[in-house]
Amino acid sequence: QVQLVESGGGLVQAGGSLRLSCVASGSIFRRAAMGWYRQAPGKQRVLVASITSGGWTNYADSVKGRFTISRDNAQNTVYLQMNSLKPEDTAGYYCNADHLLGRWWGQGTQVTVSS
Repeated sequence: QVQLVESGGGLVQAGGSLRLSCVASGSIFRRAAMGWYRQAPGKQRVLVASITSGGWTNYADSVKGRFTISRDNAQNTVYLQMNSLKPEDTAGYYCNADHLLGRWWGQGTQVTVSS
């Protein structure tokens, strides 16, 4: 059983920063591709950023240059550093682990950016 627990969300003013963390239980983390997704009310869940087990990263165009995804395999943790936040970044943010043995989601953490 794999569990993903996100933290770090909150309320921030436009232009501010937040860092999200996702801690994974179980032994799959090192071989899993990890991703951060977000879902705004009434909209589909979309990929924000991802990082492979080898450290290759990918970003949605809307966050390039502002967000940085990273991982610490020793801590079974993936991070999302979010800078220059905009009101349109407001959403629930979800951690995802993608592995040969399956795919898992965290419960989400809310990010609200006020203008």
